[in-house]
Amino acid sequence: MNEADAHLLIVDDDERIRTLLQKFLMRHGFLVTSARDAAHARRILAGLDFDLIVLDVMMPGEDGLSLTRSLREDMQTPILLLTAKGETGNRIEGLEAGADDYLAKPFEPKELLLRINAILRRMPDTRVADTAPKVLSMGPIRYDIERGELWQGDDLVRLTATEIQLMRIFAAQPGVALSRSKLVEELGRDRGQAQERAVDVQITRLRRKIEDNPKQPRYLQTVRGAGYMLAPD
Repeated sequence: MNEADAHLLIVDDDERIRTLLQKFLMRHGFLVTSARDAAHARRILAGLDFDLIVLDVMMPGEDGLSLTRSLREDMQTPILLLTAKGETGNRIEGLEAGADDYLAKPFEPKELLLRINAILRRMPDTRVADTAPKVLSMGPIRYDIERGELWQGDDLVRLTATEIQLMRIFAAQPGVALSRSKLVEELGRDRGQAQERAVDVQITRLRRKIEDNPKQPRYLQTVRGAGYMLAPD
């Protein structure tokens, strides 16, 4: 797998750590979504696929070990556990739960980066084996679901990190109206009207890259009373 293409999910109840890790990993080329607890992570995982999950063990409610065991019942996504417990017994417990690696807090961000890259290099690139590319067409625009790329003819349309995340969210459920609060949640943002207004701004910008007439959108539609919906050809 090409590490630079990887989409990571960070799950930690400490907002400061989530923010720092998200910014650090995005600077190193990753697409990063964050979740504040296990329940939030489950909702995100219901609609998005990830290449690796970085998961804090010590969280209120369902802890990281329990979530790891549950995810391993039907998911092979690599999991890297973070915990303040560095003892050998805790490390073994994490690996027995199904984690691929284990890193004790406090840690250097560079060490986390090295661990993530090492795990991803061990993973087979299943996308190469898929001979039928999955593409959504929107008039002259096409979205490559596997690569997460938006194209107009032979030209790659540049997307911001948030626009990339939005396209992945919409492409996972084409034809389904998603509320602003749902989009905020799946983007890994904290709830609130300010974040919902920020989503409106991002949708407006994304429409400029998809629509012939952004003021009368055909493909990224507003569904009255429900939210936004991607309606490909």
